[in-house]
Amino acid sequence: MREKTKEIKIGQITIGKNNPMVLIAGPCAIESEDLCFETAKRLLEITNSLSIPFVFKASYDKANRMSIGSYRGTGIREGLRILSMIKKELNILILTDVHSVDEVNEVACVADIIQIPALLCRQTDLILKAASTNKVINLKKGQFMAPWDMLSLVEKIVSTGNENLILTERGTTFGYNNLVVDFRSIPTMQATGYPVVFDATHSVQLPGGAGNCSSGQAEFVPYLAKAGAACGCDGLFMEIHPHPEKALCDGANMLGLDELPELLKTIKEIDELSIRPV
Repeated sequence: MREKTKEIKIGQITIGKNNPMVLIAGPCAIESEDLCFETAKRLLEITNSLSIPFVFKASYDKANRMSIGSYRGTGIREGLRILSMIKKELNILILTDVHSVDEVNEVACVADIIQIPALLCRQTDLILKAASTNKVINLKKGQFMAPWDMLSLVEKIVSTGNENLILTERGTTFGYNNLVVDFRSIPTMQATGYPVVFDATHSVQLPGGAGNCSSGQAEFVPYLAKAGAACGCDGLFMEIHPHPEKALCDGANMLGLDELPELLKTIKEIDELSIRPV
């Protein structure tokens, strides 16, 4: 299905059709300016060395947390300042997520991609407001949704006249405190005509698995990432941290920065095979 998807321009890169897989990566939440900048710089060096198109992601606010004590981020003002600085100094593309209609215009001044979180993927007002900016929208499939139901959400966005859209698979609820990935969802969602990204790190999350917060099984990230590439996803989404064990948010399902180079080499080879004409 990949060859039938639209080509979506994001700054200087193109995702979709038979273009090379795009990597969207960065820490879950912005913890500090220094950590965010150094992670972005290292990710840029790694992806440049492998000629992999790259978008940096980080959240200024993780509003969808289970516990009132969970770390959420720096907040919108400081977070966007940091992301704007990274964008300017490193000349890279930026993705961040929005959680309310009131945030959209401010985020659109900085982000190249506005992300709608999985748990908010059916919030019509939020989707329409984000789409009205004409920015590229990354719409994450809710853990509670079938992949074919994403077509209705695509229609919401397209109704605004904005066709700058990518979809993301991030696992499906499987009983309590567990997710499973149905890789049929990649070609199923590509059938909408839009590029599909696979989120390999949130897919190993165990929601609520640590009692008052989520845990995860980061050891399975490389396996799922390679499987997503083999299934022909247009992009790969991974949350990366220099020291996941010290991360303030979602460390249990993040990949360590030092683990990334070798994994990306393999994924790039798989990606090149997946788009080779049969």
